[in-house]
Amino acid sequence: MIARNFWGGLAVALFGLGQNAAAADAIAEKAAVCTACHGEGKPIDKSIPNIYGQNEGYIYIELRDMKKGQRKNDQMAAIVENLSREDMLGLAAYFSAIPWPNLQQPRASAEDAQHFASMATSAGCVGCHQAGYVGAGTQPRLAGQSYDYLAKTMLDFRSGARGNNSWMKDLLNTYGEDDIRQMARVLAGL
Repeated sequence: MIARNFWGGLAVALFGLGQNAAAADAIAEKAAVCTACHGEGKPIDKSIPNIYGQNEGYIYIELRDMKKGQRKNDQMAAIVENLSREDMLGLAAYFSAIPWPNLQQPRASAEDAQHFASMATSAGCVGCHQAGYVGAGTQPRLAGQSYDYLAKTMLDFRSGARGNNSWMKDLLNTYGEDDIRQMARVLAGL
């Protein structure tokens, strides 16, 4: 009886390991599609976000919002269309586990950094994006993200072109376009 329970338990465990390995292979295959734009280790274009080492919860929410149509992105629409919730969670875990790359962007000037610090303090940016702007959970890491992507994203929030976070729209509407570009320069250089 004990031997039968042991062998039955071992068979179930091995079957589970086989399923986990198959699921990991499937996610790796799906992730390979992402490298066409997001590159291997860093994006191929500075207008495309770095997703390597980004916060897992944030990646999932953005994929989910794109699938639901709450975040518009023509390139991503066809990709997320057939992703299941499990696929999106798996991709989020996959990319978040890869170390954040150094995109070797210049640091902002001391004057830009000082002005940014004043704006960020009044807006309470670290309340969500955390000290060092590395984010946590569902909040994105901004530090070291591409300047081009950051500037476009923040300006899109401001104009309403990116509509999956009304709070960011309201917040960024309190700043001018030059201020937003300055924020992007500082964040990119961190």
